[in-house]
Amino acid sequence: MTLKCVTDGIPEPDAHAAEAARARQAALTKPQGSLGRLEELSIRLAAITGRPLPVIKDKVIITMAGDHGVAQDGVSAYPPEVTPQMVLNFLSGGAAINVLARHVGARIVVVDMGVDYDFDPHPHLLVKKVAHGTNSILCGPAMTREQAEQAVEAGIEVVEAEIAKGLDIVGTGDMGIGNTTPSAAIAAALTGEPVSKIVGRGTGVDDAGLARKVEIIERALDINKPDPIDGLDVLARVGGFEIGGLAGVILGAAAHRKPVMVDGFISTAAALIAIAIAPQVRPYLIAAHRSQEQGHGIMLEWAGLEPLLDIDLRLGEGTGAALGISLAEAACKILSEMATFEEAGVSDKEEE
Repeated sequence: MTLKCVTDGIPEPDAHAAEAARARQAALTKPQGSLGRLEELSIRLAAITGRPLPVIKDKVIITMAGDHGVAQDGVSAYPPEVTPQMVLNFLSGGAAINVLARHVGARIVVVDMGVDYDFDPHPHLLVKKVAHGTNSILCGPAMTREQAEQAVEAGIEVVEAEIAKGLDIVGTGDMGIGNTTPSAAIAAALTGEPVSKIVGRGTGVDDAGLARKVEIIERALDINKPDPIDGLDVLARVGGFEIGGLAGVILGAAAHRKPVMVDGFISTAAALIAIAIAPQVRPYLIAAHRSQEQGHGIMLEWAGLEPLLDIDLRLGEGTGAALGISLAEAACKILSEMATFEEAGVSDKEEE
């Protein structure tokens, strides 16, 4: 399905389903509000899915990988060769995301969006490679506009295939050495905040590396001049293939009324691109956590998202999304499985 068809097809949240969920929450055997944000989360999920009693059974985490030309410019503590090595780790089941996905009962979809490596065929690897990594954003645009659109539409294809298999919620994940740099550039371009307020240490660069990273992003923005009112332009000029793919996952899921559990810094950059392309996607986004990356809070505020967790995560891969999916499932079960005062024969009136 083309990008325009998908964005044109994103529906409004279902107010009637939300109201029915809210009414049931008010009748459950507990003081109103005593389960805090789990209550509001269940109501949001009802609005997203159009079901007064939303169900989360089929859980999917889509982890997309891509390389970045700017990684050769000293913006990461790890070499670019780690990207394909970690993809192979995902496929063998040994990464953190594999552990947490098993923990919450989610299936993982690993996608090569633009890794600078040719993998042998693997039954659990989807290859949607746009190119062997992006161009360095210090030398001009990361990709062409056509490649940016290709990346987004590939993400749409991936999530629609998973929806066809059964999908109640999707979590976003990433892998790509150096990808906090394009993510920070995207955030600075769209929020208008200074680069120095956005940029963090990523995989753990030292003070000199952090200063170099800030300078590189400022130069890249000056060279490329991304248009903040054009999400595809921002993606093409300073983004990454896996970021574009995740933006497509988000847009495609929203068009099918599927909630999106957004992981950390890189996934939120993808969410910002998706919002810039189609602002109506915003109600379908749930922020799993606040990353330890410095600018993540600024990004979440711009997107209008309040994170479910704040536990100093900064790994990516979809790890925070997995934990967020667990909370979403819990919220739905509270709404549907907990008895109402009437069902339980419990008085809901305070004694005189």
